[in-house]
Amino acid sequence: MKLGVVILAAGLGKRMQSRLPKVLHPLAGRPLLAHVLERAHELAAERVVVVHGHGGDQVRQALAGADCRWVEQSPQLGTGHAVIQALPELTEMERLLVLYGDVPLIRSTTLSQLIAAAADTCLAVLSAHVSDPRGYGRIIRDTDGRITGIVEERDATPEQRLISEVNTGILIADRARLVDWLGRVDNINAQGEYYLTDVIALAATDGVRIASTQPTRLAEVAGVNDRVQLAVLERDYQRQAAEDLMRAGVTLADPARFDLRGVLHAEADVSLDINCIIEGEVRLASGVRIGPNCLLKDCSIGAATEVLANSIIEGAHVGAHARIGPFARLRPATELADHTHVGNFVEMKKARLGTGSKANHLTYLGDAEIGAGVNVGAGTVTCNYDGVNKSKTQILDGAFIGSNTSLVAPVTIGTGATIGAGSVITRDTPADQLTLTRAPQSSVPGWRRPVKR
Repeated sequence: MKLGVVILAAGLGKRMQSRLPKVLHPLAGRPLLAHVLERAHELAAERVVVVHGHGGDQVRQALAGADCRWVEQSPQLGTGHAVIQALPELTEMERLLVLYGDVPLIRSTTLSQLIAAAADTCLAVLSAHVSDPRGYGRIIRDTDGRITGIVEERDATPEQRLISEVNTGILIADRARLVDWLGRVDNINAQGEYYLTDVIALAATDGVRIASTQPTRLAEVAGVNDRVQLAVLERDYQRQAAEDLMRAGVTLADPARFDLRGVLHAEADVSLDINCIIEGEVRLASGVRIGPNCLLKDCSIGAATEVLANSIIEGAHVGAHARIGPFARLRPATELADHTHVGNFVEMKKARLGTGSKANHLTYLGDAEIGAGVNVGAGTVTCNYDGVNKSKTQILDGAFIGSNTSLVAPVTIGTGATIGAGSVITRDTPADQLTLTRAPQSSVPGWRRPVKR
């Protein structure tokens, strides 16, 4: 049956105390709503509709590339009213699944179970049993255990408030029946809103059997109403991600001090020390060791390479058996071959370092092509930018660059060339020769250092 998904994301989120719409607050580096959209697409939904309200322009702009349709709810008159706004976009669907943009940890396996439960009926809800049901709508069942309705806490009697089975808000229904039920919902309640939950009682009155399933973990159905709840879900997400990685063979020095804000592909025997952050898509080959306080973003690192403390690698490719850091920064389009060394306070941007080459100290290499077996001394700078244009530096195989050298691009250093320390090189240098630009050293007899009077 054709499945359509409605994601309700119109809430104001007053308790977030923020100008940013609630569904755009990040969890694991991505907006809350992005997580829910991902779950919807994992279910192979025919169409996904997001109902937005507060900050709608910001939401659409932030998720401009999302495969969904956008519908505005204005004014915002409750969850039932929100679903009604989405219905014109879903006329060809046979089943509708309702999700929430501020419930980011729901799993596709849980939703698949809910969909399966609705296979032989026209309505199923996701409920949960909690020790403290305060704030939730309660699931009402008859003496035979059949669901007869859902009552919101503000409208519940004292006896109903003792019920521990609560409504998560997530449901799936036959589209045609849902349209009928929503047309019969009124707003006679404490909030003066049209509750989506009221369709449950209407369905029961119509003799419909209402199926239910429960999530494996309560965190799956936890919503975000303030920054405290957001932080709790962030830690839950990171704990689950850390456990998944460790079960797959990754060593984490402290799972509580690890942040995954993207996707990590890690082979056997990868180890990460404390406070490592993974962003975007990162690939770590077998035996890679990452030191403490490192940021890896959209990069790949070859087998048995070691990244020492406090290094940043973004948009770079690093070969096998390399050593990076400490305090190194590899910027986008940097490529390091096997057995290379990039040491402390070395920055590289759009530069290639050949097999066995080294730049161990206090160096900037930008827009550079560096061959194999090259030694780049401390304090070397490729002067690649003249304020308008960027030019390329080439250092051929086996060259030795002395400390405190400036290479003014465009320039080529010949194969096996040696550049004397302290040189400013503005022209191409020949192979296998020493080139230097150094003023003669002199001393001034009788000179005295000034003294204070």
